[in-house]
Amino acid sequence: MALIRNVPVAPSLNFVSLRRLTLALAAALIVVSAIAFGAFGLNLGVDFRGGIVIQAQTTPETTLAGMRDSLAELDLGDTNIQRFGEAHTVLIRIQEQAGGEEAQNAAIERVKEHLQPQVTSYERTEFVGPQVGEELKQAGMMATGLALLAMAAYIWFRFEWQFAVAGLAALIHDVVTTIGFFSITQLQFNLGTVAAVLTIAGYSINDTVVVFDRVRETVRRYKRKPMPELLNIAVNSTVTRTVLTSTTTLVALIALAIFGGAVIRSFTWALIWGVLIGTFSSIGVAVPLLLQMRLSPSTLVQEEDETAKQQAKAAGSSS
Repeated sequence: MALIRNVPVAPSLNFVSLRRLTLALAAALIVVSAIAFGAFGLNLGVDFRGGIVIQAQTTPETTLAGMRDSLAELDLGDTNIQRFGEAHTVLIRIQEQAGGEEAQNAAIERVKEHLQPQVTSYERTEFVGPQVGEELKQAGMMATGLALLAMAAYIWFRFEWQFAVAGLAALIHDVVTTIGFFSITQLQFNLGTVAAVLTIAGYSINDTVVVFDRVRETVRRYKRKPMPELLNIAVNSTVTRTVLTSTTTLVALIALAIFGGAVIRSFTWALIWGVLIGTFSSIGVAVPLLLQMRLSPSTLVQEEDETAKQQAKAAGSSS
């Protein structure tokens, strides 16, 4: 507690003076991400590439680590094993093998033969074709796009169009740089990663809305001050909360990255990157863009006055 008491609640930092630097850095990250995606692509998992799915019951003494070591000996490429429902039920995903249907059947037989001491029965064995993987990719992109548009619409409804554009730009920055992060690191990109991207968008927009709300509150309180000074006041009043929240979240995520195992590694690293880049974009992208779009105190005050007049008119007509 003593350490947190020493953290300034509202520092006096001039964030707005760094807006050209932060916007340039954000643009550079987007360009690097686009280049990395074009050069390296994504290391797509079985969900998107198609492959073999096996659901099996294991013996009580069988461990996931032991099964992973056994499958690694077969050299079948990308494999993923995780618990599925009950304690001794596992789901095994193996990438599509070259050679058509015969190659898939041969790989399944090799897996069953190799895991015979560890598996008591097989409940499901199927092949997910590339067409299914393509449909999942399209569904993932649609879900992400609709989520971003819905968040922008919410901000527009709650604030002004400038806030919606700035918030959407920050969200696009977060998603694009996350794709770039996966292109550079070549961590596996699967359906779990899509869930992580949507979680990142939600986390980032939450931070951004907190800052935007403080901007509006500050403008209403200090109507005659210049906009850069008002933005600095708003950011400084929320930056301590933002940093502390992000730090505590990162502590939990780093623990998951270290001890959580291979199954959630991509998901965890996506969230770690997302917390960092989302915190940056809320302050270094969304707020400077408000200034670039000529948002002024008169805009918000005029909107507030019109709302008050409409409320007064409605109250008068009802009485």
